[in-house]
Amino acid sequence: MNTLAICLILFVALLHFYFLVLEMFLWTSPKGIKTFGLKSKQFAEDTKVLAANQGLYNGFLSAGLVFAIMANDIRIAIFFLTCVALAGIYGAYTTKKIKLFYIQSVPALAALVSLLL
Repeated sequence: MNTLAICLILFVALLHFYFLVLEMFLWTSPKGIKTFGLKSKQFAEDTKVLAANQGLYNGFLSAGLVFAIMANDIRIAIFFLTCVALAGIYGAYTTKKIKLFYIQSVPALAALVSLLL
């Protein structure tokens, strides 16, 4: 893996670790409510278990990307980056929030391109 690819993969991994923190630990805080545009504090409380589960999945994506770097395995990196990109595309489509595509999929796609070139 080249230096640019490693930096981009690490950026995506850190981004998903940040999502883990937001979803697992800050979901009901003012930061979490504002970040995710939640309706109310009560809605945040009612959905915090679902958000924590979502955060855990983001943690797995982050861990997989870090593992790919540590193992210096391009195939593992491609797998996890593809998972991230597809999750971002699906999330943007189902929530009708194109911002999600730019935040999640674009960095993963940039890392994929840097790996494949």
